[in-house]
Amino acid sequence: MKTKKIYFLVCLLFASAAYAGGYRVSVQGNKQLAMGHAGVAVISSAESLFFNPAAMSFLDGNLNVSLGVSGVFSNVAFQNADLGISTTTDGSIGTPLYGYGSYKINDWLSVGLAIYTPYGSKVAWPTDWAGSHLVNNIELQSIFIQPTVSIKLSQHLSIGGGPIYAIGSVNFNRNLSRTLANTEGERTNVTIDASGITAWGYNVGLLFRPSTKLNIGLNYRSEILVEADGGEADFENVPSALPGDFSDTTFDATLPLPAELTVGLSYQVTNKVLLAIDFNRAYWNVYEALDVQFNNSAGLSQNPRNYENASTYRFGLQYTANQRFVLRGGFYFDESPIQDGFYAPETPRNDSVGFTGGFTININSRLAVDASFLYLRFAEVDNSYDFFSDGSSFGGTYKSNAFIPGIGLSYKL
Repeated sequence: MKTKKIYFLVCLLFASAAYAGGYRVSVQGNKQLAMGHAGVAVISSAESLFFNPAAMSFLDGNLNVSLGVSGVFSNVAFQNADLGISTTTDGSIGTPLYGYGSYKINDWLSVGLAIYTPYGSKVAWPTDWAGSHLVNNIELQSIFIQPTVSIKLSQHLSIGGGPIYAIGSVNFNRNLSRTLANTEGERTNVTIDASGITAWGYNVGLLFRPSTKLNIGLNYRSEILVEADGGEADFENVPSALPGDFSDTTFDATLPLPAELTVGLSYQVTNKVLLAIDFNRAYWNVYEALDVQFNNSAGLSQNPRNYENASTYRFGLQYTANQRFVLRGGFYFDESPIQDGFYAPETPRNDSVGFTGGFTININSRLAVDASFLYLRFAEVDNSYDFFSDGSSFGGTYKSNAFIPGIGLSYKL
């Protein structure tokens, strides 16, 4: 095969989502996830370090800590009725984590630290399946570390923000073509591996409280340029008679993680009922293509993506039953940034709807247990990827869903 057929894909996304490919699932806090992941204008716990760092200034108590983990149980089915092909992924489990802590130095200044995993997934198709020339398996991991400061400008207004230090790794395998194999019949494939990838960004927010019942929030997370320098590319089962340089090599690539803008409000309808609404815009149009420079005679590999900007609409309710129990529910609609003809099986997702719920049990005035669940249903999609280097197209019908329970602890002092 020509080495430009090496198709690195979108793996350095560490990912959606479900928000835009690769299962970047929104699970950055059990309280807010239970409310449809709406939280830019909600003041409840140290989860605010992710949703809107400006809200730290209005948290109760001097010390707030939130810890949590979720289990991502996802399933993707592919079918091409014309070719008589059907298969599913192996249903691998992901475990995104978060840890937030904030400390109020005085009435107008608060500091905090956030550690969370916004991108990360594991997708494994059967080895040598019909789409193996695009992907066999992919495993992505990431950790974001965010020191944060919040300043209360008045009783009605606060600002906050901090830098984001991102650390990630990726391991990805695919076959080099639809049919290429060695003399033993073993399919020729390449594994791409990169670890210790680092990048910088920032997270800033503003919170306006015009009344004791109404909060209005704004949060902006910057674009992050992910640069993989000196990653490893390992070729296996290459036919000895095949011309060209198929020796193991290294590669360099740069990929933008898009900026996000979230605006929203929360309203205390009654003493027991809180309503929250968020609108999120992810600027995926920066992701036009993934260019990979192989550090041997393979040269430059160009892989078009042509993503478009996408929005998410989030709605949540919180009901305080009594001093011990708090109930939550919500849903969100998440647009896919993937355009027709660019649908690849390493990011098998389309527009989706998430249904959420959860509760808090207050053990005492300081410690609480938070639980949440998310059922994520993707719209069935019949689409294809039309830009493989030999000019061929691969497509069919994809059906996918995910169930994501979560558990955590909140502490305040």
